[in-house]
Amino acid sequence: MLSSLEIRSVQITDHYQAIAKLMHELHIHEHSLFDKTADWAEIEASYMRHVIAMQQENDGLCLLAFINDQPVGFMFGYVEGQDDSRIEIHEGKELYVTDGYVMGEYRRLGIYRMINDMFEKHYIEKGIKRMIRFTLVNNIRMRQFLENEGYGVTRLQYEKWLY
Repeated sequence: MLSSLEIRSVQITDHYQAIAKLMHELHIHEHSLFDKTADWAEIEASYMRHVIAMQQENDGLCLLAFINDQPVGFMFGYVEGQDDSRIEIHEGKELYVTDGYVMGEYRRLGIYRMINDMFEKHYIEKGIKRMIRFTLVNNIRMRQFLENEGYGVTRLQYEKWLY
């Protein structure tokens, strides 16, 4: 199966339906982990506009994985500049990885790791030194993946819903 795997850098506008479908699957998964995740139907248009703008305006990269020419996974992120309000010692641009997903039937085959490696290599070659990623605290598999790949927890976000 992996012999037919191909990972390509794509323009979201050229693969809108495939990316939107994978984003939808990602949102279903995230909703299973956190019930405050918005319904995709309510946010699709605005969120897709946002990622398209970030790809075009902020050196964004969308990698799309195909098996037998069928999209099975993706990763998207973009570069953010720092302002002078930062408290860390790092200076320079940072990569913010916003979304990534591999369809359930293709998990545990190393596809996400291959996408991630290609993603990191792309931005390392551009001189990016810091990558920022968020995941839900109860997404244990993603947390394990990130820690195995050398990512470390730097902050915890606490929330309280006031209603």
